[in-house]
Amino acid sequence: MNRTSYRTVVLSDIHLGTRHSKSRELCQFLSGIRCNKLILNGDIIDGWYLQKKNGKNSWQKHHTDFFRVILKMMQNDGTEIIYIRGNHDDFLDSIAPFRFLNIRILNFYILRSNDKKYYVTHGDIFDTVTTGIRWLAKVGDIGYSILLRLNRIVNQRRIKKGLPYYSLSQKIKKQVKQAVSYISDYENELVRLAKSKKMDGVICGHIHQSANEMIQGIHYLNSGDWVESLTALTEDSEGNWSIYHFDKNQILA
Repeated sequence: MNRTSYRTVVLSDIHLGTRHSKSRELCQFLSGIRCNKLILNGDIIDGWYLQKKNGKNSWQKHHTDFFRVILKMMQNDGTEIIYIRGNHDDFLDSIAPFRFLNIRILNFYILRSNDKKYYVTHGDIFDTVTTGIRWLAKVGDIGYSILLRLNRIVNQRRIKKGLPYYSLSQKIKKQVKQAVSYISDYENELVRLAKSKKMDGVICGHIHQSANEMIQGIHYLNSGDWVESLTALTEDSEGNWSIYHFDKNQILA
């Protein structure tokens, strides 16, 4: 099988351990590519959910398969793995920074792309809810989980009718003015960070909203998520960045 080659692939917000994680679809994507560097930009493992469930009936085989796939990428292609902690996998705080063979666990990372430098962070440091009021963040996380359950029911019925995938929570986010304002503020804060660090760009995740745009002269990149958006950032051999979109009509039940 011919596999697409990339210099760098960035993934975030996979939320392994939850029933909403699309890890099987992600493994399908990763098995069809090769890359020099794979950046796992936070919320890869959902430690909050696992703690709440005490691991009971939440961790599935296809969640483990994700790690099998990236270990195979390391072994066969020499892929370097950069794992940056997020708010849902903040249990990594106790060991970061850490390096073992081709894997590094960090709080942030500086990525060099040709003559440009990118500051790579999950992005939760600029979310006053997740950093300052943890209990409120967890309440919001419960609400989001309820939306995802409703979304699953809606799409099961849509599939039976031959209709395409529909994201209920993404639709709500776009219609709620406060959410749009939050995303804009979030982007601007990260752009200010990149400028203060003398960077050419910033790469983040956290808000489950993929992006590839210039903001105030800074290249702002967001990898989205593998719960609903099913997106990744890819860098080709020339240093060009794109957003990869998995075909949502191929989502497994």
